[in-house]
Amino acid sequence: MISLIRHFNTIMKHKYNVFIHCVKVGIPLQGLTHDLSKFSLTEFVPSVKFFTGDKSPTEFERRAYGASYAWMHHKGRNKHHFEYWTDYNPDTRNIEPVKMPIKYVKEMFCDRVAAGKVYLGKKYTNDNPIGYFLGGSAKRNMHPETAKLLESWLVLLQKEGETVAFKTIRNTKEY
Repeated sequence: MISLIRHFNTIMKHKYNVFIHCVKVGIPLQGLTHDLSKFSLTEFVPSVKFFTGDKSPTEFERRAYGASYAWMHHKGRNKHHFEYWTDYNPDTRNIEPVKMPIKYVKEMFCDRVAAGKVYLGKKYTNDNPIGYFLGGSAKRNMHPETAKLLESWLVLLQKEGETVAFKTIRNTKEY
């Protein structure tokens, strides 16, 4: 029961932060509806079961079952995840990344910043989101133009702070 309450509180804290950030970048409705699939049984039950408070429960579900069914469900329903944006390329006969619409890149930025704040707490700095991005596999697994745009915003956050980053992102139109 404790992990259920703690997981629910973590989701709500994350959603609140994402909403505040989404308002600042001009996409309040996306902020309001952000990650609603986390309340589905497919995502919520395993996330409670594998909840630790400092890491994503999907990591532990993967170790237990060889795959995270919660993550597969989540990424297939939430367009702010670059993993949603893949398609079959008939020329190469491979599944390849597709360029994300700007409004979802904006939400992805807000999601990453909010996740850092929630999981790192007082240890969070504006260096964390770009460090996480460069240290992970996202850059090489998303469409190059999407990766370039997200990276530029994360660097802007690191160098200029939230006020400048949010204003710049708010004023960014489609590619």
